Amino acid sequence: MQLLTAKKALITGGTAGIGKEIALAFAKQGADVAIFGTNGERSAQVLSEMEQARISPEQKFESFLVNVSEKASVEAAVQQLLAKWGQIDILVNNAGITRDGLLMRMSEEDWDQVIDVNLKSVYNTCQALVRSMIKAKCGKIINISSVVGLTGNAGQANYAASKSGMIGFTKALALELATRNVCVNCIAPGFIETRMTDVLTDGQKEGVLKKIPMGRMGSPQDIANAAVFLASHLSDYVTGQVLTVDGGMVM
Repeated sequence: MQLLTAKKALITGGTAGIGKEIALAFAKQGADVAIFGTNGERSAQVLSEMEQARISPEQKFESFLVNVSEKASVEAAVQQLLAKWGQIDILVNNAGITRDGLLMRMSEEDWDQVIDVNLKSVYNTCQALVRSMIKAKCGKIINISSVVGLTGNAGQANYAASKSGMIGFTKALALELATRNVCVNCIAPGFIETRMTDVLTDGQKEGVLKKIPMGRMGSPQDIANAAVFLASHLSDYVTGQVLTVDGGMVM
């Protein structure tokens, strides 16, 4: 039996990079998977790939075009999904953006957008789902943070604040939900080969690799593997934790 057979998962930012890889990994482990995204073409492509990855004809896959920073939009999509599926067992908050720049030049818009998409979205989705998980007395919430939330990074005050805030949110919510058998954890990826790291110059990449004991960037599959563990019964006694997946960069 697969690790997530008959489980129902919702993944934000599920149309590319880490989110897409988590969606495919969950599908391969037998889960029903719904993704939130903002790009219809990419959403359709991920749905097609999940169909190809399915291991059972009973599996269900859904996609929703949702701006996760807008509370009303999130609540409406979650209620629509709950009406179809009855419950959601696993929530992965992966949606995220960067608007990098030194603080002295950072616009209020760049600050607000990063906080809204990266952090407020976690509040939006968790508040929309937490009652149903409490009622079911089970659930797994996985927030995709970053090692930058642990260490900071020059030129990313907004991003670091959002990812650090996600870690604090995770620990607080884990305490609130522990007696209800709902586990809340973070994954803190290091430098992963995605569109976010593709913009780095060769010189920047060389500097990054010097900081990683394993000498290479990670892949989205590395994060997906960690997400499968935290979503499955294998982690039923794990809550309030930050799992760094970074090749040893932060120890």
